[in-house]
Amino acid sequence: MTSYGSLCDDFGVSSYLMGKVEMPTGREAVLHFFEALQKANPKMTDFEKRDSGEYTLEEDRDVGTYRWASLDARRLCTGYVNPPALEDADEHNQRVLEMATYHLDLHGLQTDALDVLYYFDFLYQGNHDEVIAEALASGTPLEGLAQVPGGRVLHYQPTLMMALDDACQLQCRLSIETRTNAYQVRTGHFPESPISVYFTVRQFWGKQPFKTFVESYQNQRRVLDELVNTYVIPNVITPVQRVIGAKQ
Repeated sequence: MTSYGSLCDDFGVSSYLMGKVEMPTGREAVLHFFEALQKANPKMTDFEKRDSGEYTLEEDRDVGTYRWASLDARRLCTGYVNPPALEDADEHNQRVLEMATYHLDLHGLQTDALDVLYYFDFLYQGNHDEVIAEALASGTPLEGLAQVPGGRVLHYQPTLMMALDDACQLQCRLSIETRTNAYQVRTGHFPESPISVYFTVRQFWGKQPFKTFVESYQNQRRVLDELVNTYVIPNVITPVQRVIGAKQ
């Protein structure tokens, strides 16, 4: 299997547990959960309650590789940025999902869906949308339009969603986020910022074949690996790498 971190500037594995009703927000329950998580991962020391009401706990970002977790009104989120190995990300994400069952009393009845995703960040100082159009529109019916004489691409963020089973309970989504605006294109002044490629596998809850969040996570990670290695890397990641390399 390809080392995903070698393909981009930053790579992450995240999971998002989304509820049908509001997540526990009581001070005692929230602090008890994050204290237990910190006990399991002593390096997770940066705790914050944001203006939005979201609680976050994470390791020092400046190190370059760090675990994080957050809780807001409708989601429990967790991830590992630049994990030394995928197994390290799995260990962290699965631990948080297991702890949520006991410390936050989260169960299947109030769960809407579980997302597991990979993201690939490519730092680039230039027109992000132009890069993506050149990498992914080449050879398609849109190629000519993207090359109109005197024209400049201002927005090109393709998204594709697919059902992976007959009931549409297991789905995947490819999305690309660029961070270039018209002012930057007009002036020619581009800050260095990441082009992000996200690939998500979502399991809707209720009719899923899995009894626990961890069992579902493991299956979703397996599906992620299969689809990313077979389709996303050769058809999305590699072309984006190639175009960025040619422009730098």
